[in-house]
Amino acid sequence: MYKTFYSLAQAPFSKEIASSDAFLSTDYQGAISALHYLQKSKGMGLLIGDPGVGKTFTLRSFKESLNPSLYHVIYFPLSTGGVMDFYRGLVYGLGEEPKFRKVDLFRQIQQGIERMAFERKITPVFILDEMHMAKDAFLQDIALLFNFQMDSTNPYILVLSGLPHLKTRLMLNHHRPLSQRMIMKYEIQPLTKVEVSNYINHHLKLAGAKMPIFTESAIEAITLRSQGWPRVINTLTVNSLLFGSQLKKEQIDEEIVRLAVEDSGLA
Repeated sequence: MYKTFYSLAQAPFSKEIASSDAFLSTDYQGAISALHYLQKSKGMGLLIGDPGVGKTFTLRSFKESLNPSLYHVIYFPLSTGGVMDFYRGLVYGLGEEPKFRKVDLFRQIQQGIERMAFERKITPVFILDEMHMAKDAFLQDIALLFNFQMDSTNPYILVLSGLPHLKTRLMLNHHRPLSQRMIMKYEIQPLTKVEVSNYINHHLKLAGAKMPIFTESAIEAITLRSQGWPRVINTLTVNSLLFGSQLKKEQIDEEIVRLAVEDSGLA
């Protein structure tokens, strides 16, 4: 309903936005540059950030930038199963039929990586998400699993992604071997005050807005309440558009935003 009222060609702030249409915030560009450095260097990297800051979108943008004839991406969020499910998922991702014992799964993963990299000349890219949920033993396994030829070569790209306390955990003594092998570490920060305004206008323009829909005071209210987290900004702006269209408001002011904040449970 709000699309018609505000003459928008499509819904703004959609999860389905193409990476080519991404808002180029300072931190988004920094994260993408860090991931491309990892792509060129190969090895292990760490991407962290608070919930709703845009980690998954950044990882998807990175994935879409890779040539599928040169890179084979395996994405696995830890929340989808247990540790053995994770190992089996990696084996499936490498095109193998998983075995049952952990030691056999380890061997399958390492041999699958070597075959893909050295025989097929394709670099396997592992994106392991929600790794802040990983148990200590599992993080220690990763240091062993991705050790090739006595740590003399890296025929893969591995990105560990999760919440900021993952970085803190990796600083503990028993995870130091894994942390020391990370050649890239990047923490995505929320949008700045100026970026929030530009972010909102960018997405409305993509949706086909012909004139300003949000007043400056409305954008200031969204900036204050969202603290720069893109996911919260998206929620507040869409809810504001809904309330604005219901109340026949040609421009959304801070009062409409206040209703959206209350409706979103952010008050």
